[in-house]
Amino acid sequence: MKKRVPIKEWKKDERPREKLLEKGPEALTDAELIAILIASGTKKESALDISRNILTKCDNNLRELAKIDLEKLKEISGVGPTKAVTLLSVLELFKRFTVTSGKEMPKIQSSDYAAKAISPLLRDLPHEECWVLYLNRANKLISKERLSIGGVSSTVVDVKIIIRNALAKLASGLILVHNHPSGNASPGENDKIQTKILKDAASLFDIALLDHLIIAGDRYFSFADDGMI
Repeated sequence: MKKRVPIKEWKKDERPREKLLEKGPEALTDAELIAILIASGTKKESALDISRNILTKCDNNLRELAKIDLEKLKEISGVGPTKAVTLLSVLELFKRFTVTSGKEMPKIQSSDYAAKAISPLLRDLPHEECWVLYLNRANKLISKERLSIGGVSSTVVDVKIIIRNALAKLASGLILVHNHPSGNASPGENDKIQTKILKDAASLFDIALLDHLIIAGDRYFSFADDGMI
């Protein structure tokens, strides 16, 4: 059996950390960047070997890696709880970074703007989640909040909580958002019913339901664009 050579015994320009310091992060492969995150290997595998195991599990696709959960990560050879938690933390930070703007509140000018503000948090999830975007009178985003987490095919829209939060934030507009893990962005009958209930309830408090977005992978459906609001 071939003896494993620890990364620290590799040539200096082949070690991921040293390579990053010398050439910059853009020079590293996906596996090398992950190896830096997980920091150490095992008696049988180097950190880079484990990184390749992780990528293999995800078909060498970073978008598939973004969908992975803790239990699936721990099934991979060389990945224990500590490495799994570290990697999941970085993936979650990246998702949050992609939907974070500067100090000034972004203006939601269309369904496309709204989708970009929330899609990275939902598009790769294996279950449904319901979120709400709260906007002021200038259609600037006050905040976005997760309302509920559901199963593979459904989630709960609690109208009372949405209205209560909107009043507390002095919001003038709402955008309801949920995802379809199936990849089918078309609204179901229940989606249509919940949209009407929320629209009618919000209007009683002079709050406008501006849109209801369904995120399905890289696609989305807009009730407003389709004339259903």
